[in-house]
Amino acid sequence: MEASEKKGIVFMDLDGTVLDNRLNLIPESTMEAIDMLKASGYLVVISTGRDMDTHYSLRYKNMIAPDAIIHHNGNKITVGNELLFEHTMDMELVRRIYEFCREHGYCVGTSIGNEDFFLNPEIKLAADRSFKKVVERHFVPFEQIFERGLKVTALSYAGNISEEKPIVEAAFPEVRLFPFSGGLGADVIEVGYSKAEGMKKLCVYYHMDRDCTYAFGDSHNDIPLLKAAAVGVAMGNADPEAKAAADYITDDIRHDGIFNACRHFGLI
Repeated sequence: MEASEKKGIVFMDLDGTVLDNRLNLIPESTMEAIDMLKASGYLVVISTGRDMDTHYSLRYKNMIAPDAIIHHNGNKITVGNELLFEHTMDMELVRRIYEFCREHGYCVGTSIGNEDFFLNPEIKLAADRSFKKVVERHFVPFEQIFERGLKVTALSYAGNISEEKPIVEAAFPEVRLFPFSGGLGADVIEVGYSKAEGMKKLCVYYHMDRDCTYAFGDSHNDIPLLKAAAVGVAMGNADPEAKAAADYITDDIRHDGIFNACRHFGLI
């Protein structure tokens, strides 16, 4: 079926929406819903704060086999093996954030390919272990980003977000921190980029009207997309702010939330 013949686009966050992080698995009902959506003529797009091409995300990318991916909250978009869009952060900004976090003892970094470049990696590891059963990290010093001239699409932050988020955003008004569920980490994104902006680019690419879009999410970085899609669905396990932004609240991830919502809206 050609893209022009598709019924619509279903955008799904990964962590806490498609992927149960505590069990480190995708529920069977979610995979069934994804397969049924594809068979019913819908495009399935993963929309995440991760780069799905990194070592700890590739297996989920391969399992889901989405039509497209919005990586790093809209800073990178791929359609199959095609790179549709990519924004890289200004390295002077990255260096200033690095110096600030090093001075304050904060944890910031990014994952590129098979490596995880983080300041104070023990903080990141503790945050990972707080909500994941299995953690796979290949830590290398953050400084190697500069030494090797690597591109940074987005940054990730770990720590006490309720206390540290306003401090970092006050020091760097050109970025926003989108907290993860649980409050022990956040995506660090330049102002002007979001999953919603990624949605707009893919609607143009697929010649699809916004009225044919559905979005599923559970956290702060999903809020722009939940508001921008024709129908925004928050998981039962979502943060209160994400639920408030949604048009509909489904069951939680462990009680067939995606499958039940797709049935509710007649998508499958």
